[in-house]
Amino acid sequence: MELLLKRVKVVDNRSPFNGQIVDIHIKDNQIKQIGQNLSMTSVEVFEADGACVSVGWCDIGTQTGDPGFEHKEDLKTVAKAAAHGGFTHLGTASTTHPVSHSKSEILYTIHNTHSELIDFHPIGALTHDNNGKDISEFHEMHEVGAVGFSDSFHAVQHSGVLLRTLLYVKSFGGTVYNQPLDEQIAAGGYVHESEHSTRYGMKGIPSLAETMMVQRDLYLLEHTDSKLHLLNISTKESVDLIRQAKAKGLDVTASVNPMNLYFTDDILDSFDTNYRVSPPIREKEDQLALIDGLKDGTIDCIVSNHRPQDLESKRLELMYADDGVIMLETAFSVVLAATEHKLTLEDVIEKITHYPRTILGINAVSINESQIADLTIFNPSTEWTYLKSNIQSKSKNSPFIDKTLKGKVLGVVNNGQFLRF
Repeated sequence: MELLLKRVKVVDNRSPFNGQIVDIHIKDNQIKQIGQNLSMTSVEVFEADGACVSVGWCDIGTQTGDPGFEHKEDLKTVAKAAAHGGFTHLGTASTTHPVSHSKSEILYTIHNTHSELIDFHPIGALTHDNNGKDISEFHEMHEVGAVGFSDSFHAVQHSGVLLRTLLYVKSFGGTVYNQPLDEQIAAGGYVHESEHSTRYGMKGIPSLAETMMVQRDLYLLEHTDSKLHLLNISTKESVDLIRQAKAKGLDVTASVNPMNLYFTDDILDSFDTNYRVSPPIREKEDQLALIDGLKDGTIDCIVSNHRPQDLESKRLELMYADDGVIMLETAFSVVLAATEHKLTLEDVIEKITHYPRTILGINAVSINESQIADLTIFNPSTEWTYLKSNIQSKSKNSPFIDKTLKGKVLGVVNNGQFLRF
């Protein structure tokens, strides 16, 4: 592959070309030259008014559905969805069937995606079958390529189990990921506990169910002096606790997803099952606290929380539907809208590029000569409509179908491949 990007604006705080409009010459898998008015023959040329370029976007915890749930999503369709959404790296969740709890499942993902434009980074299960009881084979999974350990949306309930996992991963510098939810306090709830849930007779999940587990996890982290990532934080109180933990010097990172940044729980009045997600959509004060957490660095990165569900799982009454939405293709646009006038474009890009790479332990890259060509090309001002017929995911569970969004991905470059949209 040989490609010339013409007159693109660099959005990369770690690049000496940040903020400049430049031409970028790419050959095979490397940035060969960056400059003005570059010209060469027999090269594919990309040029679009208002185009920006950043380091390729990175997601944590994408649920692929493969193996075991290929009717919802498979490795090929999730790769297409990721590329159209601007992502070149995916940290994949352990919630497959069989669960990714041994080196066999980790190798399955790696071997079946090695030729893709998208780089897949498997996150192994913390416990066997995500059962929250029996610790998985951490060392073997780490040796063959697992980048961290998590039971995904299955929060580890047993404090002793989480304590031991935090201790075990220290031997090789591993990271434990936990999406905090105390199931006894949640008690079968499926939306945020508020006046809206009460008005419509919906069983609510109080903020306390998350906050209590965040507090527990941070106590265990302090005791073990290990590394912890708190996935999909959704409450104001959680942000406050993480901010305090970072001030104490604990090695904790945190993420938030677009649904919790964009919506508040009054949307539940529609009874649309695409608003049934985990963690639940919460109140305005929580939404504002999450954005403040992103601004001051308390929350390190934005994750898609991409969770495909088939039609039979969503076309039900709200109380019976499965949690989750697809989000890879719309994440950037949704976050731009949610954080408009609150975060700069550079801030948003940092939260989906450099910070998630650091958490996953992926090699740092920047837009500079002789660097790997791992890039996302986009226009933050372009409006587009998310049509069901154009969705790349196998599942179609999204509240944004037929909605006009702002901020469009134009192409991705990685692994010596280029896709133009």
